[in-house]
Amino acid sequence: MNHPPVPGQPPRRPTIRDVAERAGVSKSLVSLVLGGSSNVGAGRRQAVLDAMAELGYRPNQLARGLSSPHSGAVGVLLNDLRNPWFVELLEGLSATLHAAGVSPVLVDSYTDHRVGRRSVETLLEQRIDGIVVVGTTPEEAALEAAITTVPVVLAGTREPALPGADIVVDDDESGARQAAEHLIALGHRRIAHLQGPGEIGRLRRAGYEEAMRNAGLDPWVVAGGMSEESGYDAARRLLSGLQRPTAIFAFNDLACIGALSAAADQGLTVPGNLSLVGYDNTYLARIRHLSLTSVDNGNFAVGLQAGKFILERRENPDLPQRLHLVPTQLVVRGSTGHAPDSA
Repeated sequence: MNHPPVPGQPPRRPTIRDVAERAGVSKSLVSLVLGGSSNVGAGRRQAVLDAMAELGYRPNQLARGLSSPHSGAVGVLLNDLRNPWFVELLEGLSATLHAAGVSPVLVDSYTDHRVGRRSVETLLEQRIDGIVVVGTTPEEAALEAAITTVPVVLAGTREPALPGADIVVDDDESGARQAAEHLIALGHRRIAHLQGPGEIGRLRRAGYEEAMRNAGLDPWVVAGGMSEESGYDAARRLLSGLQRPTAIFAFNDLACIGALSAAADQGLTVPGNLSLVGYDNTYLARIRHLSLTSVDNGNFAVGLQAGKFILERRENPDLPQRLHLVPTQLVVRGSTGHAPDSA
């Protein structure tokens, strides 16, 4: 029975009893629906959900946590929210988690580090059910300790190496090989690669070098980092030399945009004098003014699979470690063209 509001007091929040009465079921059945039980018929489940919507009922997460082995929350550890590479991955991850009634709790290790917070400790204090690590992180030691108490999944990164942590990444070696082969097919012979950090950087370099050697060409690798600034500095050095490349394959889209700026500073046109290929196919690559050819790393699919892995490992922590590779696809836009006639 719903009670009318008392004048001068805030309206009473609906309870499980109110939901049960509205749906015509027992309180215990409402609790089963809230807990995601599969032992509830579709009709009665829908009646409960409809009653919750009509009443504006919101479950008390703290109370649910006290009666459930799970908190209903998964920590998401990012290394820098400013990087556009994360956007589609987080969309895929959130879609999987929300469909299961699980809330993602995001922390940014870059920001936390600047203000003296420890991101992993912050997540563990919130009684999360697991951690999804998105991109590289400096908190390797903290994750090594955390994985003894909660499941960990690495999404879009292979580091740190944690026994028992599932890994979901795109096929970096294949993606880089596609990028280099595209430039070679356009007649380029002096193709430089701006290498990024870590294991991902090593794999992308390996794919690029394989394509170059298969074509009888010498690889040309320089450290390019993963930011617009580092990409600009590396490309500026390359383009200021006596013999400059006719094409550059960058570690990611941000570094590629840096190379685009360096080319403009040198008075070079893209793609007339210089072709550019990025990686990640972020929304930046799709901006009409930039129009970057880029490797699509299937980030949405990476996020979806990472969400599935963390939910499965939450239920069964003893599963064997798994590696899932998402296929890549080169998206050709306006930043690549045939090699200059004088090349």
